[in-house]
Amino acid sequence: MESFNISKLLVKPISTPETYPIRQIVLRKGKPVASCMFDGDLDETTFHLGAYYNTKLVAVASYMMTNNQHFLEEKQYQLRGMAVIDEFKGLGIGNDLLKEGEKLCLKTNTNLIWFNAREIAVNFYKRNNYQETGAFFNIEGVGNHILMSKYLLKTKPNNIQNL
Repeated sequence: MESFNISKLLVKPISTPETYPIRQIVLRKGKPVASCMFDGDLDETTFHLGAYYNTKLVAVASYMMTNNQHFLEEKQYQLRGMAVIDEFKGLGIGNDLLKEGEKLCLKTNTNLIWFNAREIAVNFYKRNNYQETGAFFNIEGVGNHILMSKYLLKTKPNNIQNL
């Protein structure tokens, strides 16, 4: 790859099917495309973001209005299927996807984003001010995960359910 130029990166909304190839390459290696289709992908409140370098889609993230029982916030978004292709990891693209997703969630008056983070990604999310909740658990065929979340308005209510 040529030397990375951040000015050539564009994060924008994409369609559900556009997420599948990146999800498959990064998150579901060797598995069928159907394993990359998530419940909630087609919901009206779901939005998908893609990061393009020049004209190549190199990363995706999906945000679904889904409540987690461990949080009492009335309105919550779940981050799912965040994936950056290997040759573009470590360049800040994931940060840009998170920032854009957070902005769009705030526009819907949503204060909480949560997700099940892969063990290998926990430090990345911590650097972006997401907090761990509970203990690691295994998702069969995918690996160890932990519940993580972030209150976007910097006001964390004291209403997290015990795990």
